[in-house]
Amino acid sequence: MGLRLVGAGFGRTGTLSLKLALETLGVGPCYHMLEVRRNPDHVSLWSRAADGEPVDWDALFAGYAAAVDWPACRFWRELAERYPESRVLLSLRDPEDWYDSVRQTIYRVMKGEVSGIASDHLDMVRKLVLEQTFGGRFEDRAHAIDVFRRHNQEVQEAVAPGRLLVFEASQGWEPLCAFLGRPVPDEPYPRVNTREQTGAMLEAAVRNADRRGA
Repeated sequence: MGLRLVGAGFGRTGTLSLKLALETLGVGPCYHMLEVRRNPDHVSLWSRAADGEPVDWDALFAGYAAAVDWPACRFWRELAERYPESRVLLSLRDPEDWYDSVRQTIYRVMKGEVSGIASDHLDMVRKLVLEQTFGGRFEDRAHAIDVFRRHNQEVQEAVAPGRLLVFEASQGWEPLCAFLGRPVPDEPYPRVNTREQTGAMLEAAVRNADRRGA
């Protein structure tokens, strides 16, 4: 079917809630990092994309109508070009809050503090996110936040206003539904994968790993 919506926002900008919201609105299935966990054969495809090799985007996204979160947002330009009729959505968050959220959640996974994630998956994410996106300097708070700000600015400068929605989860359904031409659902906007929820899950995973290693 080809992607109808390309998510350009970095991870930890409400992307899992956005995935659920889009699917509720009928713009789905929506690709997210979770889909990589569910489709281990996709890891090598993303690794090759990171190496600059050609990727059959149609095959990778077969059956999906939207894509948000890493790793897809790393290739938002390519996807927006490949699917010229698609809309582009830039999910945002306060930069300081965003950094703290990443630092306390998925960065711990990328640093190998949490077990149970395949090494090739971790290698791919480290390459795409830590190395290529942040130049190996994510622990430099000022640098990482500057990368985040510049990315968001570049998206807004590159995409025509009528094609782009700049969106924060706190805005709820209204701007998203207006952008997509869908009625507002009679239910709250999804709020999942908060920093507290994710942090608690990671702490539990670390404790379990420590017990296994004891």
